[in-house]
Amino acid sequence: MEQSSNSLISDQSVDEKHSVNDFDADQPIPAPPKKHYIQRDDALYLRVTLSFFTVGFATFALLYFVQPILPLLSEDFNISPATASLSLSLSTGLMALGLLITGPISDAIGRKNVMAISLTCAALFTLLSSVMESWQGILIVRALVGLSLSGVAAVAMTYLSEEIHPSYVALSMGLYISGNSIGGMSGRLMTGVIADFYSWRIAVVILGTLALLAAIGFWRLLPPSQHFRASSLKPKSLWVNLHLHLRDKGLPWLFIEGFVLMGGFVTMYNYIGYRLLAEPYNLSQSTVGMLSLIYLTGTYSATKTGSLTIKYGFGNILIASLVFMLIGILLTLHPNIWVILLGMTALTTGFFAAHSVASSWVGRRAKRARGQASSLYLFSYYTGSSVAGTIGGIFWSQYGWNGVAIFIAAMLLLGAMIAYKLKINC
Repeated sequence: MEQSSNSLISDQSVDEKHSVNDFDADQPIPAPPKKHYIQRDDALYLRVTLSFFTVGFATFALLYFVQPILPLLSEDFNISPATASLSLSLSTGLMALGLLITGPISDAIGRKNVMAISLTCAALFTLLSSVMESWQGILIVRALVGLSLSGVAAVAMTYLSEEIHPSYVALSMGLYISGNSIGGMSGRLMTGVIADFYSWRIAVVILGTLALLAAIGFWRLLPPSQHFRASSLKPKSLWVNLHLHLRDKGLPWLFIEGFVLMGGFVTMYNYIGYRLLAEPYNLSQSTVGMLSLIYLTGTYSATKTGSLTIKYGFGNILIASLVFMLIGILLTLHPNIWVILLGMTALTTGFFAAHSVASSWVGRRAKRARGQASSLYLFSYYTGSSVAGTIGGIFWSQYGWNGVAIFIAAMLLLGAMIAYKLKINC
């Protein structure tokens, strides 16, 4: 609309200065300049990359900082491990539901505002959770945090798919996801260490404050959208786009893949702390929190897969990543602590690589309403975190770590089969 208005004004000014006879009828009318997609050597690329690294960092820090302190929450509120895991499962569950709303909203009103407001609300709710005295209050605020963060998760991948040159989307997505991995690592590390020496409530205050600063920095750094085209929020339009996504031969399988990936990853980190704090390991809360440094391997793998998919294809890299995750969870069955750490590292590395590939593949396959397509992928992704993360607590209570590991391995085997199907058909 903007471009059409400018063109009309330009034509009117030309008519005021020249008569129609002044124009050469054989002279071709120049086409309007095409809008530029951001490339790796552009100055804006650094701003976009830094912005999304920051927002990815804050999002995962706010969402997953409760994992290393689940045993402390069990003790403070006198609740079971499965009940304590609701502090994460409710966040990811409400986040998944929110994605069905915030994605289409961003398709209608734009990307940047939705992300900045969402991160600000999540930071404020996190600060509020630090003063909650009841378990019910903690769960309500954690649910609101997840609902708020849906506005970031639903839009981030869409913005990158729209504004970055197609040749660099996978790389940019990998950098964004590497921010997620460092955020998840930092949130866990900070709460684990501070809770050991002071209080988990103090750690929550610090995290909420840092996230608020990240929201301000994100708003100032991120360039406005150039390729955004508003679409209707009418139910009929949403239904038509949903039907288009579900009829695609690859997108529904990618949505299921997201469920499997996040379900397996979160379940391992939810319950590995209970195992390592107990006999025969007796690790301290600080040490369990420091295990989040393993996330750094995910930072590397998420970034590296961008170039690997260009060389070997999405399907091959996705299969390899899932096999790596499967090997990792099987290694954690060994009683030796160093083998367990090796298994955790392998699963983490494979997870971030697989998520980077799958999320990029969704943006590549979606023909229109990409915000809705990304939302559907992430809805399934975070539903996997919520559902599998809670079910894992039942396996832990009934069968210990062996039961949890076998449950995760079964999901990853299913994920590898889906990846093979995607490779063959897409």
